[in-house]
Amino acid sequence: MTDRNVQATSCDERGTAGNGVDRRGLLLGGALAGAGLLSAGCSSATADTPTREARAQTPRLNPRSWESVRAQFPLTRRYAHFSAFMLASHPAPVTAAIKHFRDGLDTHPQQYGLGMADFQYSDAVRKALAGYIGAKPEEIALTDSTTMGIGLVYRGLRLRAGDEVVTTEHEFYSTHESLRLRAQADGVVVRTIKLYDAPAAVSADELVSRIRAAITSRTRAVAVSWVYSSTGVKLPVKQVAAAIAEINARRDEADRVLLCVDGVHGFAAENATMQDLGCDFFMTGTHKWLFGPRGTGFVWGRPEAWARFQPVVPSFSMPAFTGWLTDQPPKGAPGDLATPGGYHSFEHRWALAKAVEFHRSIGLDRIAARVRSQADQLKEGLAGLAHVRLVTPRSAELSAGIICCAVQGLEPEAVVQKLAAEHRISAAETPYRESFVRFGPSIVTSPQEVERAIRAMAALA
Repeated sequence: MTDRNVQATSCDERGTAGNGVDRRGLLLGGALAGAGLLSAGCSSATADTPTREARAQTPRLNPRSWESVRAQFPLTRRYAHFSAFMLASHPAPVTAAIKHFRDGLDTHPQQYGLGMADFQYSDAVRKALAGYIGAKPEEIALTDSTTMGIGLVYRGLRLRAGDEVVTTEHEFYSTHESLRLRAQADGVVVRTIKLYDAPAAVSADELVSRIRAAITSRTRAVAVSWVYSSTGVKLPVKQVAAAIAEINARRDEADRVLLCVDGVHGFAAENATMQDLGCDFFMTGTHKWLFGPRGTGFVWGRPEAWARFQPVVPSFSMPAFTGWLTDQPPKGAPGDLATPGGYHSFEHRWALAKAVEFHRSIGLDRIAARVRSQADQLKEGLAGLAHVRLVTPRSAELSAGIICCAVQGLEPEAVVQKLAAEHRISAAETPYRESFVRFGPSIVTSPQEVERAIRAMAALA
């Protein structure tokens, strides 16, 4: 990150920047100062590494050892954490980075240019994410959550009254509500389909064919999830994208169907690039399976997809401010212009690059394999219990890290309570009309804990 740091500067009594300011900061800083948005005497300082104290408190990581990886998390060992991907615990390198930025913001906020340091640090975050997903930094808009990204995409799509969005009844609240609000605002038609009747027995062909059959001449977008948190079904996104591409081949560019994916429960649990998926828009939080800073996320879009998007919230980006100060429409990277402006929890956003670095140091293939092997182990164990009905497909092609099930004679809430109180197993119930017990093995759990969970479920008979 050295070349992207905010360089130390000083200001003389007249408010003139010293030689250390970088060209980008000078251009924008001078423009904003001229507009009266910055006070004279401000300064920017570098803040690139955690303090010596923070480094000393960080457990040493051996990325080849899963016990060493687990030791990076402050999670209590009294419980086996099969819901850790929800309000994710921060691993030590992320905690240290957050603390470093927070301490700097608390003690001397002027060293961050009163917020302008976000240009450099957000650039570094985009670059880290781009490397992770196999994309370009300028294609990435930063958000505070999956929900924010979903809301931005479905509100910002250039759709006319009567244009149609196809979605499914299995989506989470955020997608349904975003589409409802869009339909209410300007007459966009939302059609909701059922992807499967029996999730455990679903096939890739069934999933793809139902989506293909639902697309009409008026359809302009398909809104789906990569992994459904309600059942654990993983959509074969690449196959869906191929089916949509066949339809788009017969359409003009303005009428092509955009494939928009809520990717939060596949991102960082699976190892796949945007090219692997083949979608047009991808929205995710980075505080779940990545175990990044809470309150962070992003939207990725193809350049052709961004061209059919209108920003919803003013951007605090250099192109946006330059456009405002020159009284011209802003021209810049779509990721910059689509990123909502305002002041964010900067210490969390800027620390996101450390979460990506942490995962990459372990190995994306190794993490995906770790999640998959534990998920397979848990599904096999649950499938062997007569009083347990496995809801998630056994096939790795159609499932990821989420495993859902039902226990005969017990409501999901009761199962979750018994697991916690009697076996110190942390699971969850799904927040849907039809609720199930949900487990999520990850890099903070172990095969031994998976066996504990199976034994605990067996004891509920």
